[in-house]
Amino acid sequence: MKKLFKKLFGWIPSGIWCLAIVILLFGYLGSRMGTANMLNTIMNTAHDLLLNTVFYLMAICVITGALGRILVDFGVVKLLEKLLRPLMKPIFNLPGVASLGAVMTFLSDNPAIISLAQDARFASYFRKYQYISLTNFGTAFGMGLLVIVFMVGQGFYWEPFVGLFGAICGCVVSTRLMQRSVIKYYPEYRDQVASVSADEFPDEEVNKDKKPMFQRILDALLDGGRTGVDVGLAIIPGVLIISTLVMMLTFGPSATGAYTGSAYEGTELLPTLAGKCNFIFEWLFGFQDPHLVAFPITALGAVGAALSLVPNFLEAGWIDGNAIAVFTAIGMCWSGYLSTHTAMLDTLGYRDLTPKAIGAHTIGGLVAAFVAHWLFVLISIL
Repeated sequence: MKKLFKKLFGWIPSGIWCLAIVILLFGYLGSRMGTANMLNTIMNTAHDLLLNTVFYLMAICVITGALGRILVDFGVVKLLEKLLRPLMKPIFNLPGVASLGAVMTFLSDNPAIISLAQDARFASYFRKYQYISLTNFGTAFGMGLLVIVFMVGQGFYWEPFVGLFGAICGCVVSTRLMQRSVIKYYPEYRDQVASVSADEFPDEEVNKDKKPMFQRILDALLDGGRTGVDVGLAIIPGVLIISTLVMMLTFGPSATGAYTGSAYEGTELLPTLAGKCNFIFEWLFGFQDPHLVAFPITALGAVGAALSLVPNFLEAGWIDGNAIAVFTAIGMCWSGYLSTHTAMLDTLGYRDLTPKAIGAHTIGGLVAAFVAHWLFVLISIL
């Protein structure tokens, strides 16, 4: 199919395709909303998201960043890694040290797994097919603490942990599918070691810091908070660009039925399309409103942008406990993998396997949401 498309349309310059898509998108929005209203809505929505959503998310990033740094500096992460290590091989078909990657990405973001994977001592524990699957494994836990804390902050206390279990199930599926794909196309990777280093991965960190306890705590809090600020700044483009576009395709006109140029007005294109096959989303994910499909679509590119949709969904009355569980599962498992998988695999040196990784992770995220929904249903019945 790809070759046929290239043969038929490959002669058209990429610039023409770009212009066609831009004209089609904004032509559609402008024809429905009016050009002036469309531009005003774009600016007002982005401004409101910046003030009322981005800064809230940044505050959470600072707090969770400080907490994460405390857990790292005082050995809690190492303790968790030792407790989780026995589960890695039977569940994920990964060496025990991979649990450290899960904890680190849960406390921070997807790329944390790459900084570990580039350590030769760490990589020496993995066969090549396992090593490549770290991209899928780490992504499924990316920004997990931020997602859970955000959902709890919205007034849902046990539903996010149902979503956490769903994300773990999705991670198992994604990681093992990726391993099978790698072995299928590169059978020699089954036995090849990812690194030739013979150094042992240290079981204990030697703390040579002789600072007073109070100073260590203060430094950890401030350094972790500073990292949180960096994460908060990094999510601004995704929230303002992706969320603004998705909201304009999700919400409808003002209460009077007319377009006024106010924030959060739109054409309701996504709910209309989702409504055509809503029975699928209702059975798989328990979505009672077609507007909710905007969250998983946004999470494909950036989970921070997807989280920015939740307050508006709550205000509109579209969200229940099931939706929060599903959002947590699919938000954690996908966590913007379309925007990170390519860079992560390129860093590891296996760019050609990016389509396999994306395909496996797409399935893993759907499984995560499916498990979270039906587990929520089971708990509700009990």
